[in-house]
Amino acid sequence: MIDHPIVLVTVVVALLFDVINGFHDAANSIATVVSTRVLSPRLAVLWATVFNFLALFIFQQGVANTISKIVDVNSSDHAFVWVVIAGLAGAIVWNLLTWWWGLPSSSSHALIGGLSGAGIAYAGWHVLNTDKLYPTLEWIILAPMLGLVLGGIIMFVVYWLFRRMRPTKVDRVFRVGQLFSAAAYSLGHGGNDAQKTVGVIWAVMVAGGMMPATSHSAPYWAIIASYTAMAAGTALGGQRIIKTMGMGITSLKPVGGFCANLAGAITLFGATGLHVPVSTTHTITGAIVGVGSVTKVRGIRWGLATRIVYAWIFTIPAAGLVGAGVLYLARALHAW
Repeated sequence: MIDHPIVLVTVVVALLFDVINGFHDAANSIATVVSTRVLSPRLAVLWATVFNFLALFIFQQGVANTISKIVDVNSSDHAFVWVVIAGLAGAIVWNLLTWWWGLPSSSSHALIGGLSGAGIAYAGWHVLNTDKLYPTLEWIILAPMLGLVLGGIIMFVVYWLFRRMRPTKVDRVFRVGQLFSAAAYSLGHGGNDAQKTVGVIWAVMVAGGMMPATSHSAPYWAIIASYTAMAAGTALGGQRIIKTMGMGITSLKPVGGFCANLAGAITLFGATGLHVPVSTTHTITGAIVGVGSVTKVRGIRWGLATRIVYAWIFTIPAAGLVGAGVLYLARALHAW
């Protein structure tokens, strides 16, 4: 049995990642309501915080189960606790860098990259559970594409349905509608992203010999703590990324913000139902581009969108390298 303080430190680090994820990723769910001036940044953050936490009572633990098994943890080898710590370090470092640069990279893929890099550094490529990893990698493409297609379709349908209504009345209708679509997206975000931290805590407790490897659920306290940390991170804000997502990619009106949030929410609800951890950042970016392509293709700032794509491409390998580096450092310092 590994010393409990090591497991405790890992849990604290995981919850710290969840807080960082909150102010890094949760801004995506409110970027559109801020950019369309439906809500002030402060009220929008409060709105997202509430619905991120309420997701606790709606979704099951399928995504958490997937994350906990990305790396095959050997419960008899307690050094795997250090694999989790190193993986979290890789994710946190990359998240903070991209937050500072104002780039909406994926916290989810940073976590997957960090854990995978640390696992490979410790035990080789065979330690990766490809049954869990491959669907996640496939959704790197599927999530933004679904968001884009759904965003475009919903925007087109809404335009057709409200084509005879005066623009000022359309704005009034969708300023209210956007509150509900942003709430739905925040539920989807909380339901998918908070579970990733639950999965990390689940994995480290198995590695520490505190839970059997055959366990089908995480402790309830871990679920409560993860959702609370996510909500706390959301409450801290994320103004730099709100500006990039809501105003930097394309100009949105309330109707466009409604369609983007609704498309993102549908994608997240579907992925969570399939137990697949996805990037909420990828999803909402695709939805915003899809909406913008219907209204005015030239209005999309493709240069900025390209920078965001580069951040996506480098997230998994960059976080993986940091995770591997931290693991090698821990080994050199005879941490186990």
